[in-house]
Amino acid sequence: MVFARVNGVVLHYAVRGAADGPTLVFSNALGTDFRIWEKVADRLGDAYRLILYDKRGHGLSEALEPPYTLADHVNDLAALLDHLQVDKATIVGLSVGGMIAQGLAALRPDLVRALVLSDTAQKIGNDQLWDGRIKAVKEAGIASIAAGIVERWFLPAYRTPENPDFIGYLAMLTRTTTEGYAGTCAALRDADLTESTRTLAVPVLCLVGDHDGSTPPDTVRALASLIRGAQFEIIQDAGHLPCIEQPEAMAARIRSFLRQANIA
Repeated sequence: MVFARVNGVVLHYAVRGAADGPTLVFSNALGTDFRIWEKVADRLGDAYRLILYDKRGHGLSEALEPPYTLADHVNDLAALLDHLQVDKATIVGLSVGGMIAQGLAALRPDLVRALVLSDTAQKIGNDQLWDGRIKAVKEAGIASIAAGIVERWFLPAYRTPENPDFIGYLAMLTRTTTEGYAGTCAALRDADLTESTRTLAVPVLCLVGDHDGSTPPDTVRALASLIRGAQFEIIQDAGHLPCIEQPEAMAARIRSFLRQANIA
């Protein structure tokens, strides 16, 4: 376990893979930590230097008092990459992680070589959605809304008590700190990256699970259409977290995209 205090918060991170390869940075979804990327990372570590981290309030990173802003998350990642002396990385972000990736590319283009935006959008949800979640987790905990969340995360065949991996990821969700979850809900509620994202000028791949219940294919397709030259691909037989349900397919698409962008 490795930690760094950056931007006023302690973040948990890991560096692995090919030390001399191009750098990929993974930013995870709401209610998860960087372990969601393990099976994708295993398939890319032969050629790429991989940086995985837990955003504030998630995993083993420090949970500051909410609310948070998306700018907080973006500045946390920028400060971590500065701490690690990283520049021109490919940022792979899923859900809110994809919004963090978009925000980082707009704020610190010196840090970003390309983007992989998975199951995300330039704006996700609305005030009613996020205010409702904040109220629910503060009053009754994340477990009170977990069933609805994992229905959007995973296909029914994966979402069974007989699947030990599903039980593990459910535990990951419900053990997320209330501060981190509610704080990041506030960040999502208040963030709209439409104007800055439409000006992005780096190679972009937009991915989405065909059964994503949080940011469906049409939502991610609209994100791709906003960015000049962005590629759009659907991953079959996956919900909101294709890195878990279809890691081989996701890793293959990332590798192909990076080769097309001459990042290899």
